Amino acid sequence: MTTTSTARVGVDVGGTFTDLVLHDPVRNIVRTGKLLTTPDDPSEAILNGIARILREADLKPEDLHSVIHGTTLVTNTIIERTGATVGLLCTDGFRDSIEIGRETRYDLYDLFLETPAILVPRALRLEIPERIANDGRVLKPLDEAAVATAAKQLVEGEGAEAIAVGFLHSYHAPQHEKRAGEIIRSLYPKVPVSLSAEVAPEIREFERTSTACANAYVQPLMARYLDRVQSSLEATGFRGNLYIMLSGGGITTVREAKDFPIRLIESGPAAGAMAAAFISRLAGLEHVVSYDMGGTTAKMCLVDHFEPNHKFDFEAGRVRRFQKGSGLPLKVSVVDMIEIGAGGGSLARIDPGSGLMKVGPRSAGAKPGPVCYGRGGVEPAVTDADLVLGRLDPAYFLGGEMALNLDPVRKAFETRISAETGIGVDEAALGVQRIVDETMASATRMHLAEKGKDPRRYTMIAFGGAGPVHAWNLARLLKIKTLVVPLGAGVASALGFLVAPPATDMVRSYVARLERIDWARVNGLFAEMKAIGTQLLTEAGAKADAITFRPVAEMRHVGQGFEIPVALPSLELSDADVPAIRSTFFETYRDRFERVVEESPIEALSWRLSCSAPGWTIDLAGAVPKGDAPAQPTPRTTRRVLFEGAGWLECPVYDRYALRSGATLSGPALIEERESTCVVGPDSTIAVDNFLNLVIELP
Repeated sequence: MTTTSTARVGVDVGGTFTDLVLHDPVRNIVRTGKLLTTPDDPSEAILNGIARILREADLKPEDLHSVIHGTTLVTNTIIERTGATVGLLCTDGFRDSIEIGRETRYDLYDLFLETPAILVPRALRLEIPERIANDGRVLKPLDEAAVATAAKQLVEGEGAEAIAVGFLHSYHAPQHEKRAGEIIRSLYPKVPVSLSAEVAPEIREFERTSTACANAYVQPLMARYLDRVQSSLEATGFRGNLYIMLSGGGITTVREAKDFPIRLIESGPAAGAMAAAFISRLAGLEHVVSYDMGGTTAKMCLVDHFEPNHKFDFEAGRVRRFQKGSGLPLKVSVVDMIEIGAGGGSLARIDPGSGLMKVGPRSAGAKPGPVCYGRGGVEPAVTDADLVLGRLDPAYFLGGEMALNLDPVRKAFETRISAETGIGVDEAALGVQRIVDETMASATRMHLAEKGKDPRRYTMIAFGGAGPVHAWNLARLLKIKTLVVPLGAGVASALGFLVAPPATDMVRSYVARLERIDWARVNGLFAEMKAIGTQLLTEAGAKADAITFRPVAEMRHVGQGFEIPVALPSLELSDADVPAIRSTFFETYRDRFERVVEESPIEALSWRLSCSAPGWTIDLAGAVPKGDAPAQPTPRTTRRVLFEGAGWLECPVYDRYALRSGATLSGPALIEERESTCVVGPDSTIAVDNFLNLVIELP
């Protein structure tokens, strides 16, 4: 890198579009871009998008300080079951633990219950003579010869491309797993090895082993992908750093992404939540619903006090999308959000059994895309319905780069929806909008209700290519009074990569009652995690003295099945801190369950440390063309739009880039920018705040 290497690019590869944002704080440049994703090779869209955005900014690859990237490759690989052939070494007698699982049924009354497919078939799960007790005592030494024999059988006999190791109680005493890893790597240095004690050093054998197997399952594919992206960028002249977004909302190095790719399971969606947190901080909005609707899915996340909610477990590849227990359990730090199969590419169809119209979760994706793209799609999608309803300008999609054709869309609705239902094309398109908006609204209500939250007390921040198109109606359904749409809403997820901090989360398990805890041992665990976190974050570009650490204990009443996270006062604890920790536990417990049981003893299971450095701040004013603009802009044209309950209304169409701080507008109105269109219904007011956000007040 040179002294002129000050530009940064965030790249979000979605199922339909690849979004980009370039920011150069020294040159005061902000540029945005959106192009169709290339499903066969996502790196092709990344390189094409970066090349184009650099041309528009009059920059060269040598001017780039860094590229921050997020991908859905990990989650897609698990959902589609297209990962590596994985072998598992486990403790003698525990070969079937990952298949037995929790011995629960996610649907008690389904006689033909479908369970998620196991990533490691039974023939590839081999038992190793060894045993460590839950207190760390070695009950049976590791049979090193058996490890070597099993590794040879898996790699040479079964064609395993990666190996996971999950021994009993390794979260507490990992020496047997580490030695097994050394043996395997010495025999097969090119075969990736995932140790459960490194991937997820937490209590609960099933979840820990499942996470290690999933990590091994995606490791070879992810390593090849990151190598390809990195080498392709370097071939263009790029000499900066490539960083990757973690599921928890922090950015990390390629090295950590290769070692622990399972931590990228929610990499792309997390960026949207980080963008919403950044915007909420700028605007001073303490309680926000982040709403990100792209071409394939819609994502909802709560952002309270300028931070997205987090959780430390996740289910991947659910057999039933909204049914807990129907997926593979993973112990990873993720931004707590819901994903709904409702995007611009979600396909509408008539259910042959009921005769009712359904929308999603199947999507047209980037290939062939909705009918209006003219790329071979024949089934009407949500974007097609938006076009019929007047919400999109066929001549200004992607800023005019991609013309949309209305005639084949109307024909598709006639043949596939109207002919089956007897309703007109306009009514069918309005029906698609009703269904997709109600689907998102009901899922959001459920997500908030599970957390004891009322949507009416929140502000919605809407973004994504399709988000601002549907946000006004969604906010109306949720009875949310204020809607905020940021500048560059269509690529806000890519903005999230640029404002996300270098951050990571670590965990160690040590189970003890609160009054019996060995605090010297706990302090040692925190010191170990602090050292590792500091090293990872400095590699990701953070300054060591700027890193902050937030310790948390996962605690519960003795005898309960699950625990709650409790904030700790410091990294160095003693018996003197017990009253404060107990008080914080009861406060957290009451907030979640509205009652406490003070006479019941308390125990801690796991100790977590969140490490983060300050993120970047971006002034989006650089994205607006320089020059004076009228304080009260005039519409550049008008367009008829069909609103539910109001019929067809003539709406003024405003240029988003001509709006300046202080401008006010009235609905109904359309505000168009290059990557998205904001639709505002009647009886609403629109104001542009100091950060160029559209602040929409609903009736």
